[in-house]
Amino acid sequence: MKNILSALLICLTSPLALALEVGAEAPKCEIQQFSDAAPVQLIKPGKVTYVDFWASWCGPCEQSMPFLEEINTELKAKNFEVIAINLDESRDDASNFLQKHKVTFTVATNPDGQCPAAFGVIAMPSSYIVDRKGKIRKINLGFHAEEKATLRAEIEKLLAE
Repeated sequence: MKNILSALLICLTSPLALALEVGAEAPKCEIQQFSDAAPVQLIKPGKVTYVDFWASWCGPCEQSMPFLEEINTELKAKNFEVIAINLDESRDDASNFLQKHKVTFTVATNPDGQCPAAFGVIAMPSSYIVDRKGKIRKINLGFHAEEKATLRAEIEKLLAE
């Protein structure tokens, strides 16, 4: 997990990593299921994906999880998917968090820290809404309850395209 912290530090100091913006192609990352380390394909052509980087110590992450579960449940039949990538140093911390916040969407890890660095994660949570063609259409840093309607509208707009 020290690799994740190193990657985040590189991310914070690298101008290239911070250049990721709306309209860019979503980075290709090797991530694994949190539960069993099975490989997970991050971006799937034809699907709108909400990529969320989170940690158990993040207060706004605790607020966002019920919203992510809600939109995933309501919109998954329309080719929508939430993938939440955990950045905790301690697997036990993440497991305890997930016991309190039951979710049915994909929870993943990226042990080498390459994925948060590739996305340029600078806040917790950091979320990226990716369209059916793999382009980032919205970047949301942090989470506030008043953003729910805007995020949902953005997702529904992409699902209608």
